[in-house]
Amino acid sequence: MSDKKLTVVLGASPNPGRYSNLAVSRLVAKGHPVLAIGKRDGQIGNTPIIKAHPLPENVDTVTLYMNPTLQREYYDYIFQLHPKRIIFNPGTENDELAELAESKGIKPIEACTLVMLSSGQY
Repeated sequence: MSDKKLTVVLGASPNPGRYSNLAVSRLVAKGHPVLAIGKRDGQIGNTPIIKAHPLPENVDTVTLYMNPTLQREYYDYIFQLHPKRIIFNPGTENDELAELAESKGIKPIEACTLVMLSSGQY
C-alpha cells in the first residue's frame, strides 16, 4: 500500500512567496500527487494550477490556503471530493466548515501542511 496521498491544494498560487506555492513544491518533492486549484491558471514547477474543479477519486487530503470567506464557495466541491481529511493551514481556520466536515466523516485538522511534511506527520 502506497503512503503517497493525493492532495488537493485549494488556493494555489504561482507566486513563489506564497505558502501554497511552497506546499505544492514540497508535496511533489515528497512524491505526493497534487491537484493545485487557484483563482487563475498558472504553474508551480511542473504542476499546473487550474481554475476548474475536477473530481478525482481517492483524494486523501484537501489543504486550504484561502480565508474562510472565500472557502464558502468551495464547500460543495470539497465534499464531492470525499477527502479523508481537510487541513486548515494558519489563517484558514473555519469552525463552520470543520463542523460540516466532521458531520460527513471527514477529519478537520488545524495544522500547517509544511510543518507536517517536514516533521514526518503528513
